[in-house]
Parts: sequence; C-alpha cells; structure tokens
Amino acid sequence: MTSKTRQGFTSELLGTFFLLLAVVGSGIMAQNLSPNDTGLQLLENSFATAGALICLILVFGSTSGAHFNPIVTLWARTEKLIDTRTAGFFMLAQLIGAISGAMAANLIFELDIINWSTKHRTGWEIWLSEIIATFGLLMVIIGIVRSRKEQWVALAVAAYIAGAYFFTSSTSFANPAVTVARTFSNSFAGISPASVPMFILSQLIGCALALTVVNITHPRS
Repeated sequence: MTSKTRQGFTSELLGTFFLLLAVVGSGIMAQNLSPNDTGLQLLENSFATAGALICLILVFGSTSGAHFNPIVTLWARTEKLIDTRTAGFFMLAQLIGAISGAMAANLIFELDIINWSTKHRTGWEIWLSEIIATFGLLMVIIGIVRSRKEQWVALAVAAYIAGAYFFTSSTSFANPAVTVARTFSNSFAGISPASVPMFILSQLIGCALALTVVNITHPRS
C-alpha cells in the first residue's frame, strides 16, 4: 500500500466511522429524548447526520475524496479518478469504518456492542425508494463535480440526505456500507439483516441509472 493509498484508506475508515456514529448514535439519542414522537426522532436523526456529513466531507475531501460510500467509490473508478486497487481498499475501509461506528454507537449508549436489528424494511415501495434515493445522491455529486463547483459538495450532499430522510419511504440509506453496518444496532436507524440484499440491489440499480442519465444531463467535458 502506497503512502497515498494509506492516507485515503485511513481517511475513508475514519470518515465512515464517524458517519455511522452520527447516524446510529443520533437515532438512539432521538429514541431516548422523544420516545413517543417518530417524526421528531427522524428530524433529530436527519439533523445530526447532515451536520456530521458537512464536517466529514470538508475534513476528508482533500485526502480521499470523502466517498464514505462504495457507490461513490464505484463512480470514482468509472471516472478513472482512482484505480481498481485503490477502489478496493476504499470499499474495505468503508465497511470496516461503518461497522465499527455502529458498534461504537451501541457501546456509548450502553447497548450490546453487537445488537442485531429486527427492524424489517421490505416491500416494492421501499426498494423503489432506495433506487430513487441512490440515483438522486449520485446525480447531486456528479452534477456538482462536472460543473466544477466542488466547493459545494459538502453542503449539497448533506442537504440532499437530510431532505431524503423525509421524502423517501426508506429514509434514504443510499449506501451499501451504511446498510450493512446498520444491521448491528437494533435501534431507530437499524435494518434487519434479511432486508439488506434487496436494499443493496436497489442501490446498485440507482447507481447504474444515475451513471447513464448524468452523461446526458452533464456530459464529460
């Protein structure tokens, strides 16, 4: 592993760790603070996630590209921004970081470190929601990058995710590493292991659609 790849690997691991700590931890805190108000729980969860995303993208954007998402890494590989080996290391770092972040959230809120989720998220409407959520996320990222407005990525991604928490029935996972990691916490942000395969398939479909459509709306210059 070269020093540049090591820098990127560490950045992706830490960034995804803190992202999941924010997602899962704020979900648990929201349940504690607002036990009888699901809408308020979702608002608290989305606010914390968006805030963390802005900070993490600003911190790690210059060191790894701040992917924190295998779908984004896949796009970066198709754009030849990174090579296949680096993409593999990034995806591994994202998975390790995401799972570690979810387990850390469990620990700091006095839950079992591995606390398998029993929250089933299934049905055609949920899967369609994940296709749309992932499609939209990639369109935001690629559209901004190809428009040479990279300074807005952090704010735009955070705003999109915060909004998508509310306008999608799946609450916009849009990230395979995040999806897997959220099985480790039986809390507000959790998802049962049985629900994961269709979520990831839906995310990959959304990715494929975005990579096709963005070449029409924002062709490479």
